[in-house]
Amino acid sequence: MTEQKQKLEQQLWNIANTLRGKMDADDFRDYILGFIFYKYLSRKMDLYANEILKPDGIIYQDAEKHPESEALLSAIKDEALDKLGYFLLPSELFSELARRGNAGGKNNFILGDLAAVLNHIEQSTMGSESEEDFGNLFEDLDLTSSKLGKSENDKNELIVKVLSHLEDIDFDIANTENDLLGDAYEYLIGKFAAGAGKSAGEFYTPQEVSSVLAKLVTTGKTKLKNVYDPTCGSGSLLLRVAKEVEEVSEFFGQESNPTTYNLCRMNMIMHNVHYKRFDIYNEDTLVNPSPKHSEMRFDAIVANPPFSANWQPDKIINDDRFSAYGKMAPKSKADFAFVQHMVHQLDDNGTMAVVLPHGVLFRGAAEGHIRKYLIEDRNYLDAVIGLPANIFYGTSIPTCILVLKKKREHTNNILFIDSSQHFEKVKTQNMLREVDINKIIDTYTNRITTDKYSYVATLQDVAENDYNLNIPRYVDTFEEEEPVDLAAVAKELKAINTDMEATNATIANFCNQLDIDTPF
Repeated sequence: MTEQKQKLEQQLWNIANTLRGKMDADDFRDYILGFIFYKYLSRKMDLYANEILKPDGIIYQDAEKHPESEALLSAIKDEALDKLGYFLLPSELFSELARRGNAGGKNNFILGDLAAVLNHIEQSTMGSESEEDFGNLFEDLDLTSSKLGKSENDKNELIVKVLSHLEDIDFDIANTENDLLGDAYEYLIGKFAAGAGKSAGEFYTPQEVSSVLAKLVTTGKTKLKNVYDPTCGSGSLLLRVAKEVEEVSEFFGQESNPTTYNLCRMNMIMHNVHYKRFDIYNEDTLVNPSPKHSEMRFDAIVANPPFSANWQPDKIINDDRFSAYGKMAPKSKADFAFVQHMVHQLDDNGTMAVVLPHGVLFRGAAEGHIRKYLIEDRNYLDAVIGLPANIFYGTSIPTCILVLKKKREHTNNILFIDSSQHFEKVKTQNMLREVDINKIIDTYTNRITTDKYSYVATLQDVAENDYNLNIPRYVDTFEEEEPVDLAAVAKELKAINTDMEATNATIANFCNQLDIDTPF
């Protein structure tokens, strides 16, 4: 399985690089992921339609030639819209477009047909339950862009080449026992993030960090009613939570960037999450939260919000999410605004884990007031976990994870973990290893004090520190230097001095022989 997975990942990355020389990382990411998604939808459509037509001895690719094609395709469309959420005609399948583009070994013009097909996928959902989940999914695949080539023929030649290469790859979608393509899709998103620089943090959380967050919110649970991410990016965090339990019934998220919002919905579908089981909303979470989500409470909440982002608290004065605290997070640092939002959405028996910059642990003024309220008035803070610096794409700052619960098992203490020195350096990036992840989770689960790594602080300890959560106040990582043997140092200095005197004498002798002044 691992070998097959690695082979698929490498094949897809090689095809992605066909586009790489033409455009920057963000652009060629959108094209290649969009085309992979189109092939996935086509293959799912073909498999499902063939299943329906099997009793009639018809294959879907011949359905448009059938004497009763109109009635046949209408019936298939109705069933496909309910089961898959979209519909494609046999002539609109990926394999058919790839074949037409290469027919006769020529570069046949298919750009117009391809644009029409992608548009029709979205149109096929109009008025159906899945309309919101498929609307504008392909809007970032601009087939008229000059980035694809100077002339229409140049653009067409590049697209035909990419489609042909993708057509040669077996996505193994019929095998429901694995999620090879979903994992490969995640792999590609990660590769694009590694090359996207500062913008990477907008759509991707490194898998190792996602794993930590997912394990934290699922500790002691095998099933989740729902999971929520208010800054969901590409959806990798939401999907990671599903890997830690037997079942997640529903996925909810919000994302302000339209391109990333599309990527998230594609990612959900590519991981076989049925359109009825996820709801992703495209708006600013803090200022315009989803009306549907606002009424809900979630079993698990995970997030990697943009660090210390600007926001507009003036637009939401008297909002229930923030009013109880008596203070709003600063305009230039939205970190605690995201925490407050997540706490508001958390179910009474739920767990939330959020990645934040270290400043949230000790900054004063409004942030200090909010921090104190969460601990003293609500007693929601369960753990503070320090992560290594330079583990996120686009920023090298050290970060931390806050774990909060409304009904804590350990009501008289807060666990502090310092994992900042536990990582492996891979090229220019630091990475959490499996052993590092396991140590964090084991320490959190067993809630233990470990010398120079973790400390179970009483609420009184925290109050005495004026609710400053800076980890070194609780976890002493100071390494004592070995005592200096002054007698040995004095002896060594005396020996060095003796050697210097001998060397000076040798130099003076050479200078006398050369009849020049000595340099000392």
